[in-house]
Amino acid sequence: MAHIIDRETWTRTPGLWQGELQLAAHGSNSCLIFNYQAEIGGGPRLHTHPYCEIFIIRQGTGLFTIGDQQVEATAGQILIVPPNTPHKFTNLGPGPLESTDIHESGSFITEWLE
Repeated sequence: MAHIIDRETWTRTPGLWQGELQLAAHGSNSCLIFNYQAEIGGGPRLHTHPYCEIFIIRQGTGLFTIGDQQVEATAGQILIVPPNTPHKFTNLGPGPLESTDIHESGSFITEWLE
């Protein structure tokens, strides 16, 4: 059976692609974060997951810390973070950083390291 999920059920801000979904209840082994970081320097603290996380950069430029690497990623690039790898990112500006983040799990499992 197909599932249709209306935008109003997952977005925090109408008009922006910003929000998150845990899709186990819909039969999927994935979670989605539609990330919108307007503030330069904004982004999540260092953390890890027991599964892969995939970042699709839709707009802007971010500095990603992935293990002991620092990677600058821009619109159109895709980053894949292996399981159990500490990671974080910040918006480098000058405009917003937008990404679609795919978690290979039906529910979020996050260990915050900072």
